[in-house]
Amino acid sequence: MGTILHGTHVTLRPAVAGDIPALVAIRRTPEVYARWRGGEDLTDAVTTDLAESGTETFAIEAEGRLVGAVQWYANDDDEYRHAGLDIYLDPACHGRGHGTDAVRTLARHLVGHHRFHRLVIDPAVDNLPAIRCYEKVGFRPVGVMRRYERDADGGWHDNLLMDLLAEELV
Repeated sequence: MGTILHGTHVTLRPAVAGDIPALVAIRRTPEVYARWRGGEDLTDAVTTDLAESGTETFAIEAEGRLVGAVQWYANDDDEYRHAGLDIYLDPACHGRGHGTDAVRTLARHLVGHHRFHRLVIDPAVDNLPAIRCYEKVGFRPVGVMRRYERDADGGWHDNLLMDLLAEELV
């Protein structure tokens, strides 16, 4: 089945096709859709996320249920080697430490098992809860990527590039 990672409050396991309906439901919530969208066909978007080559998606479980997903990808070019992360979480779980625990658990795996020396994540600049979550793990702001990502209304918004060096992992 693949690698299963255990945090303090969450378990990360490889996402499977059976997770798609629950992940689509989470992605449809207004709080998540505003950040992650994925087009009109969210089932297709989530299915693509799970099947995407070069990206590994973990289902996040807490309190006996699926509460979100966290993904990572590698830049394996020897001169730029690093891993990038993305996460979305059921709004019913926001503010309970599950996101921080999931990001920290995956970061420890990427640093310890895969030997990445640097990790990156890029939340929207106005997504302050996400930024605080990442800072708790040790991520630091690097700079603003202007007009980086499309809004739900079709416009552009800025994202904050954050990184974490292995020795800064909290």
